[in-house]
Amino acid sequence: MDFSKQKPEALINAQHPCACGKTHSTTLQYLKVGPGAVRYLKEAMDRLSVARPFIVCDRHTYAAAWRYVEPVLKADAIPYTLHTLPMDHPEPDEHTMGELVMAFDPACDVVIALGSGVINDCCKLLAHAVSKPGMVICTAPSMDGYASNSSSMIRARVKVSLYNDCPAAILADTQILMDAPERMLQAGFGDMIAKYVSVCEWRISHLVVGEYYCENIAGLVRASLKKVVDVAPGLAQRDPAAVEATVEGLILSGIAMSFAQISRPASGLEHYFSHLWEMMALDRGQLSDLHGIQVGVGTFLTLRLLNHMRTIVPDRAGALAFVESFSNAEWEEQTRAICGKAAETIITQEHTQYHKNDAALHAKRLDRIIAGWPTILGIIEEELPDADALEKLGKRIGMPTTPAELNLSREDVYNAFLASRDIRDKYLTSSLLWDLGLLYEVPVQ
Repeated sequence: MDFSKQKPEALINAQHPCACGKTHSTTLQYLKVGPGAVRYLKEAMDRLSVARPFIVCDRHTYAAAWRYVEPVLKADAIPYTLHTLPMDHPEPDEHTMGELVMAFDPACDVVIALGSGVINDCCKLLAHAVSKPGMVICTAPSMDGYASNSSSMIRARVKVSLYNDCPAAILADTQILMDAPERMLQAGFGDMIAKYVSVCEWRISHLVVGEYYCENIAGLVRASLKKVVDVAPGLAQRDPAAVEATVEGLILSGIAMSFAQISRPASGLEHYFSHLWEMMALDRGQLSDLHGIQVGVGTFLTLRLLNHMRTIVPDRAGALAFVESFSNAEWEEQTRAICGKAAETIITQEHTQYHKNDAALHAKRLDRIIAGWPTILGIIEEELPDADALEKLGKRIGMPTTPAELNLSREDVYNAFLASRDIRDKYLTSSLLWDLGLLYEVPVQ
């Protein structure tokens, strides 16, 4: 089966043997996208053989969607427990998860996330923790995590991806989604254009470090990306067809992550810019912008970096000299200066798990980079769009495209770039530039 040619409904409730050697599947069992989708709540619950939901929302998603959900619960005589998070801006961290676990009603047999990013991520973890299936009623086409098997969380002040299951049922009612704040519509576009980078870096990582790669899943991501980019101009007018196509593209991207069992098909350096900016804001006691908005800005930064790669001629001697002179003590000092309270966790991970700074491992990667440089340049040429045209499209729908529009300083941008390769063990554009000995030399703006 060619995943890129399938509707989401054809990809769920099935095992898909693949040429990559794996059999792909997702725990998503029920999906309804379109106007009035929330009316199918009882049908979705019956499909999962559940009867009493524990529904989680915050003040904003309650205001956005409860008037649609409550009449369905009453009409179908569905008993439920509702928990509204009291924070105006809940963080996906230990505090929020502790509150949800303590509030969970053991009489309930399913967890329903009434929301998007943070609520969706936290409810995945809650459902896993209490061994119940999860569902989601989408409130905004703002991110691609609805159908993924991972949650983007803050643990010990470091942004991490935690893997469990994707929700067993998703209801994406375009009547609700069309009324989402304009910034959230823009965020969905920002989260999707990241896929240009993520697929490009996934292929490069496969070449350099041998990371698992599936072309069929990559094709699914490309198709979901095209679906969203094609309808993007309609988002500014809240065109129902554009909103529906956007949420479907986002769900397809999430299915791709579930199939791969990793976030790699949909997340690269552009996400790490966002993660670092969120961590910086957390340390400063400030609010960060929407995930998808920051990811969109990070995408434009990364596209410029990858385009700069076309001008580089790898220098083996220079790269080896860079690593030979690399000081772990100075790196630790830099990490503490950039990452604040999260630094010790990051430093410990490098020394006990990741070993990205190890000279012998670097030499092996460098051999593959130099031998495969024409292939790397070919991947960049094949996967990346015209950055200027894409930026014009972003501006056309009103989304920010530069760090300055998010009140991010040049120092915040540069520091996030330097630390991006450190917070997790994922091979990124910044990792490639470090291996080439050029991390501190390339322009990042």
